[in-house]
Amino acid sequence: MAETQDFNIISETGIHARPATLLVQAASKFVSEVTLSYQGKEVNLKSIMGVMSLGVGHGADVTIKADGDDAKEALAAVAKVMKDEGLAK
Repeated sequence: MAETQDFNIISETGIHARPATLLVQAASKFVSEVTLSYQGKEVNLKSIMGVMSLGVGHGADVTIKADGDDAKEALAAVAKVMKDEGLAK
């Protein structure tokens, strides 16, 4: 069962290397496929290069989707990193 959640990036620096690494680490703990969508592009949230390639900046609207047996837990973990790091509301 797929789970999705939208986020508005409030961090002045957007999703740069450090928070991207934390997001990738959080997503990688789960078996579910976790993706990040931005401006019509979708990348694997378990890939640091994929996340960085999007160039998500301040004020961006992104969607995180998790699909698999532990999708709800994966999405909750990623959402927690987003909030804890001051990336999104």
